[in-house]
Amino acid sequence: MFMEERHQEILDTIKTNGKITIAEITSKYGISDESARRDLRLLEQKGDCKRTHGGAISIRQVSVIPPVNRDFDNMPIFDHYREISRAAAAKIRQNDTIYLTSGSLGHIMVSFLPRDIHYTVVVNSVDIGKELRSFDHIDVYIAGGKMRQSGSLVDSLANEFVSRLHFDLCFITGAGLTAAFGLSNGTDETATFQRTVIKNSRKRCLVIPSSKIGVDSFIKVCDVDAFDSIITDWDCVEDQIAAMEEKGVEVTVVEEPK
Repeated sequence: MFMEERHQEILDTIKTNGKITIAEITSKYGISDESARRDLRLLEQKGDCKRTHGGAISIRQVSVIPPVNRDFDNMPIFDHYREISRAAAAKIRQNDTIYLTSGSLGHIMVSFLPRDIHYTVVVNSVDIGKELRSFDHIDVYIAGGKMRQSGSLVDSLANEFVSRLHFDLCFITGAGLTAAFGLSNGTDETATFQRTVIKNSRKRCLVIPSSKIGVDSFIKVCDVDAFDSIITDWDCVEDQIAAMEEKGVEVTVVEEPK
């Protein structure tokens, strides 16, 4: 098979599955890891994909996604999200006051929250607030305002609520992250709310899956160096991670479960 034919098949796989791994390429075409990485590097240079630690992913369009209903009880939990959530929850310390994102990662983090220390949790999600009712060792505050279909609250009333608070640590997520544009989201309300939380936090942790790194969404929230730390997973885009670390941000790449 000619290299051009192999490249086209690799691109077809990325288009169909959203990604491809080095292991898949070496197994299918009988080439070395070095050759597989060279193939992906050439395809990335042509703008056909984005390389990750373990392979490559498709290049996405600007994301403008309205808030939707989240069925947390039946939501599939992928390994990427689980391991990011586990690592994030380990950052919480005795007597901390934390803000917990209303996104899917915030919901998953609930199962990993410490149960042997006292701390305070502020949320802007009625669903996550309900889950926290069973935690008798924490104080829970819920931001008030108009509830979205997703169960989150990010309007001017919710923003006013968090503007009066100070957080030891906030956990933020988003729809896209690049070293150049920073963190971005799909709506201005969400971006404005997150800016307030970030401004009022002593330490700021961004929890974001690899599929959203290298992607610019519609509204910029903040520059990447507004965060002290970023937690992502093993499929993260290599050049983006290096660029963010150059800006002085600590990046933790969680390992894939064996």
